[in-house]
Amino acid sequence: MNYRHIYHAGSFADVLKHAVLARIVAYLQKKERAFRVIDTHAGIGLYDLKSVEAQKTGEWKTGIDLVLKADLPAEVSALLQPYLSVVRALNGDGEITCYPGSPKLVRSLLRKQDRLSAIELHQRDGERLKRLFDGDFQTRVIALDGWLALGAHLPPKEKRGLVLVDPAFEEEGEYDRLVDGLARAHQRWRSGIYCLWYPIKAGAPLVDFYMKLTALEIPNILCAELSVTGQQETKGLCGSGLIIVNPPYTLESELKVLLPALQDCLKQSSGASHRLFWVARENNKGRK
Repeated sequence: MNYRHIYHAGSFADVLKHAVLARIVAYLQKKERAFRVIDTHAGIGLYDLKSVEAQKTGEWKTGIDLVLKADLPAEVSALLQPYLSVVRALNGDGEITCYPGSPKLVRSLLRKQDRLSAIELHQRDGERLKRLFDGDFQTRVIALDGWLALGAHLPPKEKRGLVLVDPAFEEEGEYDRLVDGLARAHQRWRSGIYCLWYPIKAGAPLVDFYMKLTALEIPNILCAELSVTGQQETKGLCGSGLIIVNPPYTLESELKVLLPALQDCLKQSSGASHRLFWVARENNKGRK
């Protein structure tokens, strides 16, 4: 993938990822106890959709812009409300001009007792991220390889929260790195919620990926996928997925509502599809 996230900000893949992220944060807020969100590949936090890079691809036009303009059923609107309220607050009532990355979205949803660790290795992006959260005592920006954070920063002192792993997929072997990173992290913090993003495109080793996840013998792994076109219809990204470990008990039923609605809203061809399945359940018997 040609990855700097400014080229993809607000895309259909962001919509899925951020809608689910907001649902998990909303669930964590049901208890008064503080929690921490650890974003291992945080980026710059806030994206200018009028920039040359964003205008070059215009991916937000077939992503968040369609969702904001859609006449969604009441149940779907309610589930998307935490996510879309942040987007709308940043843009007002007019045309969308900026889009929140994961750290900005999470920070906008946190309560006073909650915390965010935003980790970014790229020096220039990390400096922009620090400026975005300058003076914010609830957010810690850390210059570190996000894969290392899965060991060094777990478990958080709150012992409650979410780890978001959203790598660039610029190099070979990133699916295996997701599996290996999850294995290391889960050994250190078994009760944490983990949300791992991955791309879907022609030739992606998805079956092997699912098998390796099952082989970890980690219980409670839910997979949610959304494709806006068929794999054979494009050489690029046709969809994306999320692996969610220890998902909130409400999330499966919420995704049964959200995924078909997002498919209908974001589809680019008749090959659009969605899937929701358990890679592993409590009894560790994986199924697809």
